[in-house]
This record gives sequence, structure tokens and C-alpha cells, in this order.
Amino acid sequence: MIYDCAIIGGGFAGLQAAIQLGRYRHRILVLDAGEGRSSLCRCYHNLLGWPEGVSGEQLRRIGRQQAEQLGVAFADAYVTGCAAVNSELFELTTASGQNVRYHSKRLLLSTGVQDRIALPQQDKLRPCFGISLFVCPDCDGYEVYNKPVLVLGSGDAGAAMALALHYWTPHVEYINHERAPIQADYVQQLADKAIVCLEREIVDVAVSGSRLQGVMLDDGQFKQADQAFIAFGGNQVRSELAAQLGIELLDNAHIEVAARTKLTSRKHVWAAGDVTAHSEQAIIAMGDGAQAAIWIHKSLIT
Repeated sequence: MIYDCAIIGGGFAGLQAAIQLGRYRHRILVLDAGEGRSSLCRCYHNLLGWPEGVSGEQLRRIGRQQAEQLGVAFADAYVTGCAAVNSELFELTTASGQNVRYHSKRLLLSTGVQDRIALPQQDKLRPCFGISLFVCPDCDGYEVYNKPVLVLGSGDAGAAMALALHYWTPHVEYINHERAPIQADYVQQLADKAIVCLEREIVDVAVSGSRLQGVMLDDGQFKQADQAFIAFGGNQVRSELAAQLGIELLDNAHIEVAARTKLTSRKHVWAAGDVTAHSEQAIIAMGDGAQAAIWIHKSLIT
């Protein structure tokens, strides 16, 4: 089968685009490896209509069901290759062992970003994300208002996070886990705001269910913490498929798109969500997906 559009990535941008395109009654395929940011977060607090928050898993499940009701097809697959067969057709190849090829007239890349989490015992931390462990101050700074909070990070990325969180609470402590250099300006700002910066490696984490309890440092010191933010920098932008197609990337590896249409530099290829340069908010990713879908539809009928 040749699909009208293949959407690579089944997070919020991809699912919203799938719903929009399904409502246009196009033949749509979503290929999703199930590894995105949204599958990790246990609670999104900053979404209209969900005052008590909602997990990424629940939103993805609801979104997939909604898209399937509109005739959208899904494949649990990791796309490793993307090539143009001709000016109107693309071929997608999947990971070794799956050995399946898919064809589509249009492409939407919604492959997202993978956070770098340079901490021990990561499996223990997974239930904490969105509950007591966070990555975005714009999304979750509200949750730590006037409360003690640790920043678990590295170098300038961690310092910037600590300074951002000081808006919400004066009780911020930064653990520079990798002992990476911090630029002098940040060092001065941390001092001015009385933010303690510890140059220590985190050797273990203490967790109870979805609640962080603290971290053990390499000097034997245990830092108690009910809530923490992670900021290691070096997050991986999943723009490899765009690079295969010769699509223009920004210096930070995000895919460059037209602001209004989300069209990339390659004809018939769009991008949406965190793989593009935006505020990396769930609701913005959804909007990007819907906007891209509108212009994908226009291209299919003209």
C-alpha cells in the first residue's frame, strides 16, 4: 500500500497530526518505536482540560485510539532509513529484524528529542518523572513553589536550570554531577542568589514508588530531596532521518521548518514537535502537528 502520508513518531505532535489528517480521510500511517519523551512523563500538569494532570502514557493511548477510529494505521516500528523513490514517493525501512518497507507520498517527521540523563539507577527514577523529578521549569516550576529543590545536572546546563528555578523558590541547590566547567557569569549569578553548587558525583538515588527521597554523593553525604530537576545538557535531537534526506538543520541539530507551514527544506517533508526549534511544551507540539497536517492536506489535494 502507498500511504498519503507517513508520520514517523507517535508522540503528541505525531498523534495530533494523525487525527487531523484522519479527519481529512487520507490514508495515514504512524510509525512509532514507543521511546519518546511523552512515554516517560508520568504527569503533565500544564494542559488545558486536565487540572489534576495526565500521564504521557494515557494521552498517547487516548490519542492512538482516537486516530484509529478515524482509520489511521499504526506500526510499532523503528524507522532506520528514509529515501526518495521519486519526486512523489518515499520509502521507509525499519530496524533489523522487522524487515518491512513502507511507502508514502508525504512525510511528517515528529521524532522528538531524547534527554541525556547521566545518573545511576535510571530504572529506579523512571516512575518519578512528572511526579517528583522534572526536566522543564516552564512546565513544572509551579510544582516546587517555595519548596526545597535539587538540580541534578552538569556544567552550564545545570547552572542555568538552577537560576531559572530561583524564580519559583529560593531553596535551590545544584549538584554538578559531572564536575563540568561553569562559565564565570553563571558562577557569579549563583553566588548572588545564594544557590549552593556542589561539585560531587551522584553515586546512588533513593526512591519510594514515584517519590524521590534523595541522592547519595561520592563523599558519603546524603542529600535529602522530595523534588528535583534534571539538566545535563547534550540532549539528542532525533533528526537523523532528516539528515538522510538532505534537509537543512539548525546548528543545534533541530530541523529547520517554515514557521507557518512546518515544511522543511525538502519538498513533501514536514516536521513538528520537539525535533524542531520550539519551546518543547506538549501543547505546542500538538499545535505544530495540527498545523503541519493542514498543509500536508493542502499539498495532497492541489
